[in-house]
Amino acid sequence: MAPRRSIRYAFRAVEEDDLPMIAAWLAEPHIAEWWGDPQTEIAHIREHMDRISVEPLIVELGGRPIAYLQSYDPHLEDDHPYQDQPFGTVGIDLSIGPPELLGIGHGSAILAQFAEDLFEEGAPRLVIDPDPRNLRAIRAYEKAGFRAIGERTSIYGPALLMARDAEE
Repeated sequence: MAPRRSIRYAFRAVEEDDLPMIAAWLAEPHIAEWWGDPQTEIAHIREHMDRISVEPLIVELGGRPIAYLQSYDPHLEDDHPYQDQPFGTVGIDLSIGPPELLGIGHGSAILAQFAEDLFEEGAPRLVIDPDPRNLRAIRAYEKAGFRAIGERTSIYGPALLMARDAEE
């Protein structure tokens, strides 16, 4: 069952109590294929909780946590490969946690709602950078209005840089 347009997702800051749940999600095969070691990733998320350059969030549906989302400002990180994007650009990473929620439209719906929120706050462009082999993610991002603008190499390896602009 695909999410209805009337569904609204809630976005809240990651708290220390969320980290075991996120670690369990990171160990799920559909996420583990694209992320690193769960304990290493949890350490990074814990660091992000105290930074201004990255905002780690839990996405909830009806009060149930269903995804991890982080947004970041590439201009606040030294040597970030996306500093060539317009000032004010926001980068996004999204992972649906429970495997039973895959393939039914939550990813694209979450991104579409989050994009509208960020555009209302004044962001001119959003970028997301899936591994070029992650076709499920790429399809979801395209459904949310993102388009491929080039391939890059990040610290995590090859990335398909995708963007959605406020005026689109």
